[in-house]
Amino acid sequence: MHILRIVCLCLIALLGAPSIADDDKSRKPNPLYADPEILEVTISAPFTTIMRERPVDEEMPGQLSYQDAELGKVILDVAIRTRGRYRQQKEICPFAPLRLNFKKDQTKKTLFTRTDKVKLVTHCRDRSEQYSQGVLREFLVYRILNTLTRKSFQVRLLRVTYVDTTGKSDDRVSFAFMIEHDDRLAKRLGMEVSAAPRTSITALDRAHTNLGSVFQYFVGNTDFSPIMAAPGEACCHNYVLLEPGDNDGRPELAVPYDFDMSGIVDARHAEPNPRFKLRNVRVRLYRGRCDNNEYLEGSLQAFRDRRQAINQLVAGSPHMSDRTKERVRNYIDDFYKTINNPKTVNSRLIKKCI
Repeated sequence: MHILRIVCLCLIALLGAPSIADDDKSRKPNPLYADPEILEVTISAPFTTIMRERPVDEEMPGQLSYQDAELGKVILDVAIRTRGRYRQQKEICPFAPLRLNFKKDQTKKTLFTRTDKVKLVTHCRDRSEQYSQGVLREFLVYRILNTLTRKSFQVRLLRVTYVDTTGKSDDRVSFAFMIEHDDRLAKRLGMEVSAAPRTSITALDRAHTNLGSVFQYFVGNTDFSPIMAAPGEACCHNYVLLEPGDNDGRPELAVPYDFDMSGIVDARHAEPNPRFKLRNVRVRLYRGRCDNNEYLEGSLQAFRDRRQAINQLVAGSPHMSDRTKERVRNYIDDFYKTINNPKTVNSRLIKKCI
């Protein structure tokens, strides 16, 4: 028995002790996000009413259906409302982003098992190739972040047929994608969603925060804050703040989301923050913290190490047009030219830290 105990301890030393997040559920991948293929779904709801009234508190009844290889046609009841702030405005997006609320007792043994509430990023405007491609570009942004760190939101690409049950509009077919719910992200990482209105840079995981700062520079985004939110909202602006459980010595974690204002997405409605006086959203500006500059080289090396994987994600996006792929590749190449030159790293990142 003593010898067996020694062997077990040696194996733990070699392989690494399991982390807090490595429970049985976290080891088993969520089937919704495990499959990289596009998912064809139909969502039926009173969309004319939803888009006219833009409910953010009241949910309206609908159904989501898809074809399953084993179960056949699966039909799930969902409660639907609009969500977001900027894209929720009618003049910005005639077709607003949505939140779907599933009934857990219906999702068992389906693709949506363990799914409760989920965000749906939609196409914003009907019959617009630019907005349709914009959905694909923003989806790509999340997938690139997934290659850099598992401490990021999982996503699933959909082709959605929207059926208006009021009968007042024709069916719409467009790309969309689902984003892992905050609570599911927190549970997967062995943490909890924080309700705090703000945090501090020193309270956050410094290496992960710096990786996020470089990522925001990579995608050309300035519409974020990992430490503060708008008045009356939970922290933080386009970040979700996660905190460890009781008696857990790990730092807080800020996980970014919402990249429609980034240069790599280059949405038609996107505008740079006027305080930065940028010509357009494709102009990059580094907003990393000077306190975290010691982690900058490690963050840059992570991007260098994953360049091939990132290029493969772009090349392997079959629904992106050739023109979109070319623009995305050029934007990414420009980033790598910057980080592979010590002088531009110093002038555009180190000296621009805040």
